[in-house]
Amino acid sequence: MRIIAPPGVFRPRSDSWMLAHLVSADERVPGADVLDVCTGSGVIAVLAARAGARSVTAVDLSRRAVLAARLNAARARVRVQAVRGSLFDAVPGRRFDVIAANPPYLPSQTDKLPERGPGRAWEAGRDGRVLLDQIIAGAPGHLRPGGVMWLVHSSVCGVEETLTKIEDAGLDAVVVESRRGPLGPLLASRAGELEASGLLAVGEREENVVAIRATTRRPAQTSIRTPARRAPG
Repeated sequence: MRIIAPPGVFRPRSDSWMLAHLVSADERVPGADVLDVCTGSGVIAVLAARAGARSVTAVDLSRRAVLAARLNAARARVRVQAVRGSLFDAVPGRRFDVIAANPPYLPSQTDKLPERGPGRAWEAGRDGRVLLDQIIAGAPGHLRPGGVMWLVHSSVCGVEETLTKIEDAGLDAVVVESRRGPLGPLLASRAGELEASGLLAVGEREENVVAIRATTRRPAQTSIRTPARRAPG
């Protein structure tokens, strides 16, 4: 499937496609209400719609990204509601069966996120976790019982930290796929800074791009004992 990314919209790369295929193959998606956070070009939203989701909502802070998601959905002849807004603030009070997110996760020199320009598609604070942590914290309040969240990010941001924070948020987390390879162009360009901050080992020029699945926990079942009947007498 060909995805169009107009100027100013981040073009899907291997991490986007990995997550899009995992989400669209999830057996929960057919008939589900799906939310794609930080949609960018809309690739995850479009594939979820093609996989038979009942409804798909795509959210992004960028006006151009919202327009791109609408364009790509129209080209694929699927229905996607693309909404401009910041993460879950764009869908107040709504709950979903599936939440997917490929947020910006590039470590930068400041925790202040850019308000405009191309860097908004990848800058994510000093440790690359500003948006990632907000998504983890907010997802449980927007998932239905039995719901699932899918995330993708680089090992440079700390996989164990992500798993721990998901568990602390009340979800069960597992790494479903991990692909090791050379640092992407953006991370490679900042390798020296990442080494200085301790996010990258000295001389290391590879990363794992991981896809994580987090599921809501089922409430513990309490056994109810029926009082024994007393014998007549």
